[in-house]
Amino acid sequence: MKHTKITISLLLVLTAIAFFGISCVNAEHKDGETAAQADQPKAELPYDLENPVKYNMPHNLFEISGIVFHNGDPKEVFAIQDEDGDLFHLGLSDKESKFTKFGGKGDYEDLTIIKNHIIVLKSNGELHAFPISEINKPEVVNVVKTKDLVPKAEYEGLAADEKAGLIYILTKDSKPDSKAKKSSIYAFSFANDGTLKPSGEFGLSHKDIEAISGSNKSRFRPSALAKNPQTNEWYVLSSVNKLLVITDENFKIKATFPLNGSLFNQPEGIAFDKDNNLYISNEGGTLAAGNILLFKHKKP
Repeated sequence: MKHTKITISLLLVLTAIAFFGISCVNAEHKDGETAAQADQPKAELPYDLENPVKYNMPHNLFEISGIVFHNGDPKEVFAIQDEDGDLFHLGLSDKESKFTKFGGKGDYEDLTIIKNHIIVLKSNGELHAFPISEINKPEVVNVVKTKDLVPKAEYEGLAADEKAGLIYILTKDSKPDSKAKKSSIYAFSFANDGTLKPSGEFGLSHKDIEAISGSNKSRFRPSALAKNPQTNEWYVLSSVNKLLVITDENFKIKATFPLNGSLFNQPEGIAFDKDNNLYISNEGGTLAAGNILLFKHKKP
């Protein structure tokens, strides 16, 4: 009996020591997170990223790579896919899409609309621009191509700030950016005649993204961006990292939100409508069609 009591007492002591050790480890982990994020307030996203309204795209938009609305009107979405120079436009629930050819085969990554002009971005930074009035023709007659506007790199993001008359080109990857641990963004003013003039350069800090997200498993490589018209915040999407990054209007990192891989197969397009609802498009996969996910804005 005495031996049994000693054994039980020893077990209780060992259990207490183990519990204390685990508590210390957890405390250290928590303290580590706090130190890395001490100056970052806990952000709350006004969208439920786990509960979208899902719209499957027609087969010709299986590889959808960019989306945008004209004047924020959600009745018609404009989109491209990354292999053919075709501009698609359709209702979100449509089973078929209309399209207009604006270019040949190529790696087309994103598009935007500004001053009634559609601009499409190729992965090498080349821009294709034409009036939106051309969309009902089988083929656009006068496409303005702009080359050598940005440094040599890989590009995937294009967005417009209609009020400011600016477009923004987002770098996905480049040797200089990799060395500097940032993603470069180039702003250009867009005149009524379609001419472009440099209007500033910005950078997304990879170190800030890693500090806030708590992950540095892979280098940040963004795939799309859009400006929230109500808050003036930028929403930057990364398909590779399965991450949504929120910045202020000058691209200072404010918050990050992980994306559920079961919902976001290959997120490469992002847009807002006039009611401040958020849309994210995904390329299709082995068991899924290309789609657009609608996240309704939470009312305060």
